[in-house]
Order: sequence, then C-alpha cells, then structure tokens
Amino acid sequence: MKKRFIWSKWSRKTHYWGSFVISIPVLLIIISGILLQLKKQVYWIQPPTQKGQIQNNPSISFDDILNAIKTVDEININSWNDIDRLDFRLEKGIVKVRGKNRWEVQVDTQTKKVLQVAYRRSDLIEQLHDGSWFHPKVKLYIFLPSGIILFILWLTGIYMLILPYTLKWKKKKR
Repeated sequence: MKKRFIWSKWSRKTHYWGSFVISIPVLLIIISGILLQLKKQVYWIQPPTQKGQIQNNPSISFDDILNAIKTVDEININSWNDIDRLDFRLEKGIVKVRGKNRWEVQVDTQTKKVLQVAYRRSDLIEQLHDGSWFHPKVKLYIFLPSGIILFILWLTGIYMLILPYTLKWKKKKR
C-alpha cells in the first residue's frame, strides 16, 4: 500500500512540474502543428501548386529557370546564391523555386513562364515547430527534452487514469 502511495505521489508531482516546465515549447509545437496540418487548405501558409501546360515532359533548362525568376522584381532573386531549393513537379508540369527569403516562384516547365509568385510560410512554421528557428541547440536542448517530458506526462497520466480502476478491481477480487 505504501509503495502505491509513493508512486502516486511521484506521478502527480512529475505531472505537475513537468507540465509547468514544458508549457511554452509544447504550446508552440501544438499551434504550429495545427497550422502545418492545414498548410494545403490555407493558402496563406503555403501557396497552391499551379499546373503547367504539358505534364511529365519538361523542356526547361536551369538557365531558363534562373532567367524566368529574375524577371520577377518583388522577390529579389538575382543568382543561384539567392535560391534555397528547386522542387520539380513533373506531374504538374512546373518547377517551384524557393528563395532563401521564403518567396516561391512557380515556373511552367514547357513555356518557361512564371505561373505564380507567393510568400511561403510553411517552412518558417516547420522551423518554429521543431525549434530550429531559434537556434540549432534550442532544438536539441529544449524541444527534444520537452518531447521526452511530454511522453513521461503521458505515461503518468495513463497511470493516474488506470489506478482507480485497478484499485476497484482488486477490492472486488478480495
């Protein structure tokens, strides 16, 4: 009986203090996670993918891609050094060019025309979600321990949920 009391007391204290310690990181993870779940539905988070004229048959070169996006003044991309990544969507007939400044330009892989220019927030939200936006060490030393503590809270919560039922079962068994 005393062992169960000590375990229950430890479980409640762990639950109380663990919840307090991880409240801010977990709140940020929850909010950013909800936004990431909606990124395909909410165009403010991630621009919709356009469709090019011809799918699965690209005829665009890397020089054509760079020349096409240089024509868009508002994104301020002048060389390959300003580009974070290229995302080829052959089934849609486009290439998404993401700048280091989070602007996205979608270019038709056949006509070489710019189909869409939009600011992309999903990458920023992902960095907030995993903590890497703050600093790489924050990801490792704050968000990872918060995840581990959250798992411990889950375990202690399950224990506190099941405990009354096991006590009733043991009383009935006697």
